[in-house]
Amino acid sequence: MHFVTRKKLDRRTFLRGAGAGIALPLVDAMLPAFATSGAELPTRLVCIEEVHGLPGCSKWGIEQNLFAPATTGRDFTLLPDNTLKVLEPWIDQMTIVSNTDVRMAEAAQPSEVGADHFRSAATFLTQSRPKQTQASDLLCGTSLDQLQAQKFGQESLMPSLQLGIEPTDNGGGCGYNYSCAYTDSISWASPTEPLPMIRNPRTAFDMLFGAGGTAAERQQRRKMHSSILDWVVADVASMKADLGSADIGRIDRYLENVREIERRIQLVEQQNSSGEERALPGAPAGVPDSFSEHVRLMYDLQVLAFETDMTRVISFKTGRDASNRTLPESGSGKGFHPSSHHGDKVESIQEFNTICKYRMEQLAYFLQRMQDSTVGGESLLDQSLIIWGSPMGDANVHNHRRCPLVFLGGANGAHRGGNHVAASDGTPMANAMLTMLNRLGHDLDAFGDSSGELSL
Repeated sequence: MHFVTRKKLDRRTFLRGAGAGIALPLVDAMLPAFATSGAELPTRLVCIEEVHGLPGCSKWGIEQNLFAPATTGRDFTLLPDNTLKVLEPWIDQMTIVSNTDVRMAEAAQPSEVGADHFRSAATFLTQSRPKQTQASDLLCGTSLDQLQAQKFGQESLMPSLQLGIEPTDNGGGCGYNYSCAYTDSISWASPTEPLPMIRNPRTAFDMLFGAGGTAAERQQRRKMHSSILDWVVADVASMKADLGSADIGRIDRYLENVREIERRIQLVEQQNSSGEERALPGAPAGVPDSFSEHVRLMYDLQVLAFETDMTRVISFKTGRDASNRTLPESGSGKGFHPSSHHGDKVESIQEFNTICKYRMEQLAYFLQRMQDSTVGGESLLDQSLIIWGSPMGDANVHNHRRCPLVFLGGANGAHRGGNHVAASDGTPMANAMLTMLNRLGHDLDAFGDSSGELSL
């Protein structure tokens, strides 16, 4: 245990045991060593990529306002079939940006035609064109999340955290002479360095809470089916002796959340190791077969990472381009990628929208969790900027025009929502991203293929 003067708790206090190292959330006893008001708390950034665009970016979907509302400005309505309808409780913290293009994902020469799925992920947060290669001479751009991590994430133990849902184990070329590195990651530390995305909740959990010992110690803990909290019980008791009742309640609630997430991961591992047939037969034992269960576990881990200030920057790739995975919980039995190729048939677009609305429900879950979690007296949602979007527009024709983009959260006052901004034709999505980067404290003249800032 580490303490500062006057029995105040250090912001970097860890509960330690064999194979465990649990960071603590901000409590009143830490305030003199950390912050005195919400305005001084760090801004968190979450970047979430959705593949295959949205039904509202097709010709019929645009007419039906399935993504972009009929009116711009602050007086807009989300119709019942709008994919974003489930986010309506947070409309005052939501800015919808429509009609921006991701032209860096388009083919620049004949050999690149048809390879849209294999370029898309790399362009989303870089807004740069990936070099066509299967060799190690990768070239794209530095991603938005990594610019944030490099400038504002160095004070946390992990400058950034990269998470994903789909497998990223297709070795070699993914197609059209593109390396799988372009398809597998949305985070680029430099134009030549893509960062791996963590798919397994167990791996992410151990990164956040298993740093207090060796891999062998963590493996021993799991074999004993004991909770990570059992290994730090003495430290918990010692720490509580110097805390007030409010702080003790806050710590107890936090540790209960850690235990609940750990319990859910253990149940998934036990079920997937039982020998019963799996819906995802090749997935690690810690990966749920249920899409929503998997995504929500990852979102819950992100909330804990922010509560403890383990990181301030997270990127989350919720799917893999051209994924044929079915999502039966959505009510549709059609594969995700095939459903995006709807052929402009109304019924098929509606079925694609059913799947996309189900996927959007998972984001609503995250927003609620962020809203319910407070750090320094302010909700995490008020302190965070969440960027959700897709580098595709109408996936039916692999279109990268009129792509969906949404900003959410308060960003410690840097973002005001309740607005629909419709960009003029030909506006790069990079313009909106440049605007938000500068609002977050950067001083950039350009980003990706931007032509200037987009007024929000």
